[in-house]
This record gives sequence, C-alpha cells and structure tokens, in this order.
Amino acid sequence: MYMKLYDYYRTALAGQTLPAAFIDLDNLALNLEQLRCRAAGLPIRLVTKSVRSLSIIRLALAAGSFMRGLLCYSPVEAAWLSSEGFDDIVVAYPSVEPADIRAVAVQLRSGRSITLMVDSADQVDLLDALAGKEKVVFPVAIDLDMSSNFPGLYFGVHRSPVREAATAVALAAEISRRSGVRLDGLMGYEGQIAGLMDAEPGRRLKNRIICHLKHRSIREVTQRRQRVVEALAEAGYRLRFVNGGGTGSFESTSGDTSVTELAAGSGLYAPTLFDHYATFKALPAAGFALPITRLPMPGIATCSGGGYIASGPAGKDRLPQPWLPSGCSLIEHEAAGEVQTPVRYPPDVGFRTGDLVLFRHAKSGELCERFNHLLLIKDGRVVDRVTTYRGDGKNFF
Repeated sequence: MYMKLYDYYRTALAGQTLPAAFIDLDNLALNLEQLRCRAAGLPIRLVTKSVRSLSIIRLALAAGSFMRGLLCYSPVEAAWLSSEGFDDIVVAYPSVEPADIRAVAVQLRSGRSITLMVDSADQVDLLDALAGKEKVVFPVAIDLDMSSNFPGLYFGVHRSPVREAATAVALAAEISRRSGVRLDGLMGYEGQIAGLMDAEPGRRLKNRIICHLKHRSIREVTQRRQRVVEALAEAGYRLRFVNGGGTGSFESTSGDTSVTELAAGSGLYAPTLFDHYATFKALPAAGFALPITRLPMPGIATCSGGGYIASGPAGKDRLPQPWLPSGCSLIEHEAAGEVQTPVRYPPDVGFRTGDLVLFRHAKSGELCERFNHLLLIKDGRVVDRVTTYRGDGKNFF
C-alpha cells in the first residue's frame, strides 16, 4: 500500500524542481469535511498560521458556509489579508507594536472588520491612545486563559492573566471606559486539550495519564468559560462571538453551550503532531519532497535540504519525519540538516541518485516559511502552483 502511495506522489511530482512542498487537495477536502462533521453545527474560524497561503485560505473558506472568518496571528497579517479582500478577522495574540496596529486602523477606516486581542489594561490603553490618533474605534476581544493549574502540575500554556469571571468583567469595564475601543468578543483556547496527542502507539501509560488529565481539565475549563460568559452578560456586556478550541478539541469544545464558534487550522494539513488522537484521524494533506543527491553507503540515502524544524519544546517530535517510502528513518546523530538530511532505508527500497524521499512536517503552516510555493496535487497530478506567505514576500514575525 505504502509503495503504491509513494509511486502515486513520485509520479505526480515527476519533473518538478526539488525540494518542493505540496498539498494533496483530495485529502484536504476530506479533512475539511471531517472538521465540518466534528463541529456539530458550530461555525469554524480558520486559523491562518496553520495555512499561510492565500490560495489555500480561499479554498478552505469556499468549502462551505460552516467556514466563517479568520483567526490571524499578527495585526499586520490581518491588515494584509483584509486588503486582499478577506473580512471578519480576529487577531489571536496581543500586539504592542504601534506600526502594526496602525495597519489595522487603515483597514478599519475602509470598513473592514478586524478584532484585536487584549488581556490587560495596559494593552487597552495603548489601543485607546492610537485610536484617537487614527480616528478609529478598535474592536477587541478578551483572551481568557484556559489552562488548568492542578496541585503540583500546570496543565496548559501560559497565555493570558485573565483566568476568572471577576478579572474578565474588570477588564471589560476598563474597555467600556475608553472611547477608542469596544468589546467585541471572547476567546478561550484550551491548548492542553486541542494540541496534545493522547493515543500515541507504544505509550499506553502516557496516553492514559494524558486522557485522565484532559477529561479533568475539560470539566474545569468548560465551567470557567461558562462562568465568564454569564458574568459578562449579567454585567451588561454583549459578545458578538465566543471562540474556543482547536483541531484536537472539537468534541469537547462544541459541547460547551457558551461557545459560538470553533477554531481550526492544523486539521487541514494534518502534520505529524496531530497523528494520534483518540477522537479523530485526519489524512496527511501536506508534505515535502527532497531529492536524493548521494548514496554514501548501502542503506543510507542523503537528501538535499530538509532541516525544517518545528517550534515548541526541542525534541524528536519537532523533527520532520520521512514518510514515503515506508520504513525510512532519520539518523539519530544527524537528524534533519539545513543543507542535507541522510535517511536510512530498508533493503527492499532500491534508491538511486535523483530519486525522492517524501517527508511530513511536525507542525502545520510553519512548513510554508521554508517554501515560496506549494504544488497542488489532485487525482495524481500537479494541477496548480500557488504562493505561500513567503512567496508573497510576507514575513510577519
């Protein structure tokens, strides 16, 4: 089966300049449909940092009315996407760069909808001061921390200081006292649920522990989010949206009646860090092909390029992984190198110089920072070649 899949992609990529990144449009469409079903009727806001290509963003939004709006990672990115015709954009992370915020103001004056993220009065003060100069009112959303602080264990990510209803209401009051900002929504991302695999092969004990922690955390953070939303409503604050979750938490987040929309991005490309979840199985839809330039000894093929390491805690799970042909693996003391990546391959694979090895990235959109273009594969052939953010000359961090 895997040799047939390797032959499928090798045939599709024949004649293409390597290294090359590609998107399997057939698998992408199936992943989008799976997200729609898993969302249980809630709309999905597309997480752009996991896609990083205008063409793929457009394709995803065209999948159906269940895809609504964008969740960006930078105000400048949001302003650029707005200038490209996108609307209903939320920036998921606060910014303190005046030039970046001014770029958003330009789009607001043209009638576009961009909501900025805040979690402190200092951020609100900065936006309010810039709003006066730019003659706009910035819509803002409160970033609610969704981590669980269990005795002896902090289970989650360090994002926002807004953890309880009283803090959220106090920040909403700070927003209401300023004329340059207005409260638009609330976001609560439960990263410890959405971004942590819980069904890894050969790790039964670890999986049981993670599943236990997840179930405990889900109960706690769901109640927290509901309390915050109720408290804001009782204080007279109306929210246009309550955004929650990520690809790995649709089942639990969609069950929270206070949530009005979900967020997803990695579920489109399905990188290796999303391979082993108990509740879903996405199809690999993104990969990259490296050419074999050397065969230094039997069983070893050296590829050109490949050092596309993912962000996060340094470890083997952040390395790109040889995917096809099946049975290839990185070499422990060399791993994936910037200019060359050696791989071990099984005896039944007869590599020759000029052949290719297919890899998958550990995370989703980060692969696009290494390539100017994505080759779009459908029905076994390359049907288009589209730019990434990098190919459009954009680098937001």
